[in-house]
Amino acid sequence: MKGKICVITGTRAEYGLLRWVMEGIKDNPNFILQIIATGMHLSPKFGETYKEIESDGFTINRKIDLFLVSDTPVGLAKSTSIGLMGFGEAFDTLSPDLVLVLGDRFEILSAVIAAMFAKIPIAHLHGGELTEGLIDEAVRHSITKCSHLHFVGNEEYRKRVIQLGENPKTVFNVGGLGVDAIRNINLLSKSELENSLGIKFKNKNLLITFHPVTLEKNTSLSQMSELLDALSDLEDTCLIFTMPNADTDGRIIFDLIDSFVSKNVNAHVFTSLGQLRYFSCIAQVDAVVGNSSSGLTEVPSFKKATVNIGNRQKGRIQSDSIINCNPICTDIRDAIKRSYTYQFRNLLLSAENPYGDGGAANRIINILGLVDIDTLINKQFYDLDLK
Repeated sequence: MKGKICVITGTRAEYGLLRWVMEGIKDNPNFILQIIATGMHLSPKFGETYKEIESDGFTINRKIDLFLVSDTPVGLAKSTSIGLMGFGEAFDTLSPDLVLVLGDRFEILSAVIAAMFAKIPIAHLHGGELTEGLIDEAVRHSITKCSHLHFVGNEEYRKRVIQLGENPKTVFNVGGLGVDAIRNINLLSKSELENSLGIKFKNKNLLITFHPVTLEKNTSLSQMSELLDALSDLEDTCLIFTMPNADTDGRIIFDLIDSFVSKNVNAHVFTSLGQLRYFSCIAQVDAVVGNSSSGLTEVPSFKKATVNIGNRQKGRIQSDSIINCNPICTDIRDAIKRSYTYQFRNLLLSAENPYGDGGAANRIINILGLVDIDTLINKQFYDLDLK
């Protein structure tokens, strides 16, 4: 294809995955890159991370503010509707030939619905994955059904997208984009990272990110409290927290972390580390603790342990470097202790990342260059032969 490709990004983590695809689009003479920033990128509470996009040399064509003032179901529904209106107007002005999205968040669903109404073909990255504890599960599969091209992280996910009725000729196993991001970045040294963060690492160090489990009712308070209780005895450990996404009940976790950090001198919190500091932290810490997808898709490439808590990531393909545990203080403590054992440290040396070894962004750009965009919009449901 030739023409304008509009990339939608709403979160810091998503942009970290999309960045090298965006670079490839920008550098390809057949493409014109358009960028729409929305969601958490525009919120002061979440660090106004759209500035990171601009500092990387990109031009943002539109900013669509979703007014993320509430983390209630009603608030998120309102933000989704605001996004639908904003994307509709943006697509009418920008007239992209293709909309490219990643993942499973509500703001991406808004963009995809608007693109579908505007009869713009959609390319979806990282479909076919499972997160059984999240509303994102249904959103992700809905985006798949609205989309026309699919770039997935491994062969199992490719089969699942086809199972959803997508033609195998439009579903491409390119590998995980997180691996690309790791390979393309020059990490900070320990001293550089300490200076940037304004902290000092200890003999033991943990990076903690915990998000709400959005298909569970009112569990954020109890689960985060259990996690903090498990961490409270680790006085000899530097605890580095990153704040959660804009999900239902996310502010409960915000408040608990702020209170914990104010009472524990070995604990530090950052609204957004940015990709460089985040990856640099993974390289320096002993383990990543919480329930972020990064713990499963990116951390294994560092040969570091992930203590994966609860059901948020249930269903994702996992490396041997993952330690799963219940969101209960004693279970979390036992999992952290296990991550330090000689046996598990030895296991980490041979653990592989099931999302590949890099090159996903280049594969996506090459495939986009070969696609006949005029044939995409009228797609047919692909029936499996179940006989």
